[in-house]
Amino acid sequence: MNVKIIFEDEFFLVIDKASGVVVNRAESQKAETLEDWAAGKFIVHRLDKDTSGLLLIAKTQEVLDNLQGQFKSRTVVKKYLALVHGVVEPSEGSINAPIERSPFNRMHFGVFPGGREAETGYKVLSHAGLDPASIQIDSGLRRNDKVYTLLELTPRTGRTHQIRVHMKYINHPVVSDPIYGGRKNIQADLKFCPRLFLHATYLKINHPKTSEILEFNSPLPPDLQQVIDQLQ
Repeated sequence: MNVKIIFEDEFFLVIDKASGVVVNRAESQKAETLEDWAAGKFIVHRLDKDTSGLLLIAKTQEVLDNLQGQFKSRTVVKKYLALVHGVVEPSEGSINAPIERSPFNRMHFGVFPGGREAETGYKVLSHAGLDPASIQIDSGLRRNDKVYTLLELTPRTGRTHQIRVHMKYINHPVVSDPIYGGRKNIQADLKFCPRLFLHATYLKINHPKTSEILEFNSPLPPDLQQVIDQLQ
């Protein structure tokens, strides 16, 4: 497996996970996983198979405990880029909606009363790759008769599929989401975006030994940047 390493020292490393790479081993997973590649090390958090971007790997149990403690105390800052359906308004906000495993399909998650607290902040970056002020929403820049919004998303909790579930909940599903995007959307989306448009672009942590504040960035990978370019 060819893994792009963004940062490495004697305590941990930061990688840029490619879309399609599975993080954790499972009985149903026959191909090599990131956990296989990182044998002897510890995956600190997870990204969905189809999500690309920054991921932390600890080299010792002590470092793992420290970094996971930072996640638990919510001092870690994670930001994602996502292209979603429709015009998201207002241009900045927060989605607070509890998430739980679906009683109808145990592989899926959703917003349900009594679920676990979940909060996602968002900020509109552009509409289909253009500055929001440069387009008329009524006529819009359209593809498949839709306008798309590029968002920066900041999950303040770490629930499974949180961003994808929250975007579906506010009726702005992530482009090419095979689970939460809807059957009609996914058929149209895959014609111009071959995979889930969700990328972990930014990560801020405290170094597990020195407590120095560290920031890591990963720009949109070429396949997703090409989607934006096509929509301009």
